[in-house]
Amino acid sequence: MAADSLTKTKRQGNDNDQIIPYYVLRVLIGAAGICLPFLLVIGKLISNGTFQLEYSISDYYDNGTAGDILVGVLFALAFFLVSYRGYARIDSIAANFGCAFALGVALCPTTSANKFVHYAHFVFALLLFSDFIFFSIYLFRKKNPNPTAQKEKRNAVYLICGIIMIVCIVAIAASELFLTNDVKNKLHLVFWMESLALFSFGFSWITKAEMVFGDGNKK
Repeated sequence: MAADSLTKTKRQGNDNDQIIPYYVLRVLIGAAGICLPFLLVIGKLISNGTFQLEYSISDYYDNGTAGDILVGVLFALAFFLVSYRGYARIDSIAANFGCAFALGVALCPTTSANKFVHYAHFVFALLLFSDFIFFSIYLFRKKNPNPTAQKEKRNAVYLICGIIMIVCIVAIAASELFLTNDVKNKLHLVFWMESLALFSFGFSWITKAEMVFGDGNKK
């Protein structure tokens, strides 16, 4: 009887009867975001023999090995997201939308000569980062009735990561509006802002896996 009661009170997000446990999924999703910029730079070095940065993360699409890595990581991220269920139905819905947006970014390269595909890439990228921000600022910060001190610290991390992502998106938009092409190309501002946003997204998911400020009961 006690076992049945315990099963009923378990939160869905901590059920470990999935092909990929939720703790592992959170780590994989976070690692995909954090590692992507580094992998792209290494991929371009392998294929082109140079560390020269591209204008943006998306511009690595046509860079041989780096392009393969970009598409591969986006597809892997989409798979991880569609496999994620979280604590409530809204978590699953948000993750499914994230999966669709990640596939849209991968299948609509910004380097395409087709204007519809080119602009669709930016729409999907904006929607994907908006989904990441929604996870960090809202979904991850939902409190249980008696949050631990570590949970409060994790909530602070999620909020900071979400704010950083918002600042990065605003900075990219501002640079496109107010900076000359020479300045943007020299500073690689879009690449660095996108990389910082990806790191923040990834770190929030790593924190959700309780690799940071953990309570010692990972599931």
